[in-house]
Amino acid sequence: MTTTNDTAPDAPTMRAISQDAYGSPDVLTEVRIPRPSPGPSEILVSVRAAGVNPTDWKHRANSLFLNRLPLVLGWDVSGVVEEVGFGVTLFKPGDEVFGMLPYPHGVGSHAEYVTGPARAFARKPAGIDHVQAGALPLAALTAHQALVDTAGVASGQRVLVHAAAGGVGHLAVQIAKARGAHVIGTASAPKHDFLRGIGADEVIDYRSVDFTEATGDIDVVLDPLSGDTRARSLDVLRPGGTLVSILPGGSPQEAEKAARLGVRVETLLVEADHAGMGAIADLVDKDALRAHVEASFPLAEAAKAHESGETGRVTGKLVLVVGEG
Repeated sequence: MTTTNDTAPDAPTMRAISQDAYGSPDVLTEVRIPRPSPGPSEILVSVRAAGVNPTDWKHRANSLFLNRLPLVLGWDVSGVVEEVGFGVTLFKPGDEVFGMLPYPHGVGSHAEYVTGPARAFARKPAGIDHVQAGALPLAALTAHQALVDTAGVASGQRVLVHAAAGGVGHLAVQIAKARGAHVIGTASAPKHDFLRGIGADEVIDYRSVDFTEATGDIDVVLDPLSGDTRARSLDVLRPGGTLVSILPGGSPQEAEKAARLGVRVETLLVEADHAGMGAIADLVDKDALRAHVEASFPLAEAAKAHESGETGRVTGKLVLVVGEG
């Protein structure tokens, strides 16, 4: 069902997926709301596709960082520049762009139009379509900021990626391989061929094998899971190694253990990043990075995308298709 928010009779509107309460996927409703206008240093993007990430369904269910309603979710964007605000020099109307809205408060891409800082975007690689591009920003930036900016992965290093077939994980595998690393991924056995196909050198079935016994002497661990996985990952790091987690966790005991082992532990919150998006676009252009899109859904079926994501069985990414082109 589509509802209409109050707006001036002649003001332009747009379709969006909004929620007036926190809860299950059925709180998501297609509405018509006022179309935004770009402010200084912002661009207005006509959204063609927008990824759906675990942070979307987590924010749908609970307030977390965004204690405000009504709420339009979505941080991933791929689309066409409709209008530019004062001071923007990077883009012009008609340019194809992709990027991540500033996390967490810049949310709102699950709509026909969205505004965001021009420097949160980069030009969309010509070799992929908007669905592919819309799947990349948040997950790829997370992987890039964890492996490259934070851990400084270098050629010849050993990198362990947990949940390696997931949204962040499968992109992290490719980014680490592009930097010349030896990549080990954990995933259930049915996903091992997929991981080998995107470059993993070794795969570990976390359901039947204890990764702390199956590997060691690791330079960098990327942990999208936290909890027990984060705690035990310290045991496989070599002295001087780095664990990067993308979920909250840790304890005084963990810090003491890390200091004793001589390893570094970091918790990363992804940031909007023009340079990072440019690096991701470059990897795409070199055919070193591709998002695996398990399924795409029309904007109106956002609730189905959330339901699919919450099964925990998705390989790669889910995407909402918003506009044509």
